[in-house]
Amino acid sequence: MSSYLLKRLLTMGVTLIGVSLLVFFMIHLVPGNPVTYILGDFATEESIKELESRLGLDRPIFTQYAAYMLNAVQGDLGTSYITGYTVVEEILNRIPITAQLALYSVAFGSIIGIMMGIIAAVKQNTIFDQMAMLVALVGISAPGFWIALFLILLFSYQLGIFPISGYSGFYSLILPSITLGLGTAGTIARMTRSSMLDVIKQDYIRTAQAKGASLYRLIFHHSLQNALIPVVTVIGMQFGYLMAGAVVTETVFALPGLGSLVVSAISTRDIPTVQGLLLFMASMIILANFVVDLLYTKLDPRIRFD
Repeated sequence: MSSYLLKRLLTMGVTLIGVSLLVFFMIHLVPGNPVTYILGDFATEESIKELESRLGLDRPIFTQYAAYMLNAVQGDLGTSYITGYTVVEEILNRIPITAQLALYSVAFGSIIGIMMGIIAAVKQNTIFDQMAMLVALVGISAPGFWIALFLILLFSYQLGIFPISGYSGFYSLILPSITLGLGTAGTIARMTRSSMLDVIKQDYIRTAQAKGASLYRLIFHHSLQNALIPVVTVIGMQFGYLMAGAVVTETVFALPGLGSLVVSAISTRDIPTVQGLLLFMASMIILANFVVDLLYTKLDPRIRFD
């Protein structure tokens, strides 16, 4: 196990270095000078050069990258050009809302998706199967912003149950969580159905059924645990992506999370914030993959990382 953990940590480190390289150089290839944005269109040449020198933007790009990575490994992701706060402070201020949104969305999507998948598998080729898969298809295919606007129109504008936008507590996250959870539920439902169909055709399930095991025991004791391994992968990946910031949903609902911070930083050419956020988001996705791998040993004791 220790050798596996060491290899995974090394792989995660190499992946993050690759992501940092890609992000750093792609950002610097984007047209436009952030200094011009900070100082305005009427800034003098002297003031532009002075600020570029102060921010280190006049140095060779490889020197800038080396300095950035040296600071990053020490936990310093730079300082925002716009707000003056450190990128770490910006992330810490925004992450509670994104974390809550990710948790609620995955919980909602997992419960609905797993139940729909079980029903579709047990009632294969019936109206229940077709309806469950239709709902899953709609959840996967419908654009997130369309679902968000529909929910706002119905539950906020017409019924007045939930706030239209902004963050004022738990109720502000219900509609965004449903918006993200529907897509998650659709993906999980399809995966659960496929995995359950594979499991319930196994010999040990038929043996348990022949011995008189109840339908509840067949599904939740004998079948579901073995069928959950690929489903857990999907859930872990979805949580990682949502922790990385649900950009469209947070923007539509005006939630001050990581997703809306990314949009704001890109629009203002706030290079340190964009770099730090993308590196953090990549870390969340990699970490989610790592946690999912460790969960495999709990779901299936036969799996060993030696």
